[in-house]
Amino acid sequence: MSDVVSDAGVFLDEPFRSQWAGQDPFVAVEALQGRVYRELEARRTLRTEVGGCGFFVKIHRGVGWGEIVKNLLSLRLPVLGASNEWRAIKRLEALGVATMRAVAYGVRGGNPAMQHSFIITEELAPTVSLEDFCRDWPSQPPAPGLKRALIARVATMARDMHRGGVNHRDFYICHFLLHLDPAPTADAFKLSLIDLHRAQVRAVTPRRWRDKDLASLYFSALDIGLTQRDFLRFLRIYFDAPLRTILADEVGLLAHLDREAARLQKRYQKKFAPGVAA
Repeated sequence: MSDVVSDAGVFLDEPFRSQWAGQDPFVAVEALQGRVYRELEARRTLRTEVGGCGFFVKIHRGVGWGEIVKNLLSLRLPVLGASNEWRAIKRLEALGVATMRAVAYGVRGGNPAMQHSFIITEELAPTVSLEDFCRDWPSQPPAPGLKRALIARVATMARDMHRGGVNHRDFYICHFLLHLDPAPTADAFKLSLIDLHRAQVRAVTPRRWRDKDLASLYFSALDIGLTQRDFLRFLRIYFDAPLRTILADEVGLLAHLDREAARLQKRYQKKFAPGVAA
């Protein structure tokens, strides 16, 4: 593994350690070029290449006090910069939950409304999201062994993440990437969790946030042809307990999953209804 350079507020690994030697990393990151996926006043996301390898770059330039107050009044926690994603990646690595590898990170500025920060992660390729991989399962069912293995892996990753004090806040199957080289089989495959910029890291995950994550995951898997047996298999592995115990102890969660899935479905239909701008 390459040497790592780190100081107060800055972490650099290769290739950026060498490429940015002697430069201000906050200036250097703004000069990176590539395919832009999101361009807002306060945030920029792009894919760049260095030495033939792909990297994803997220730059945060401070959301302003107006955005912070608006989020707080709406009972939402604002995303102030790249530190959320950095902390979540480091915690998931410590927990053994496969995710992205951060190769550069920086944050400066004590004013949360004006903070300048960035994070660069290695591109995970070739991969496919579970949403795309499972899209045709209703008409073209997968090999039973692979389906069971994927359900078990997602349940295990969710369990380890939540037990380790991380909740995702965008916990949908599209944010699980299945690696394609080598081709995944029931006995051997890699699954990585991405898009952690809204994640929260604590000593213990509050039940409320655990349940929100599970409801989002449940909603996102409703249309891929899973059976009740598949759902129960997920619960048994996630809670690591007999089903009878789970069904008795988690009545509130099970009711919440149905209510929240219905709410998300209505919101999704409203947002993407014909003639409605997304």
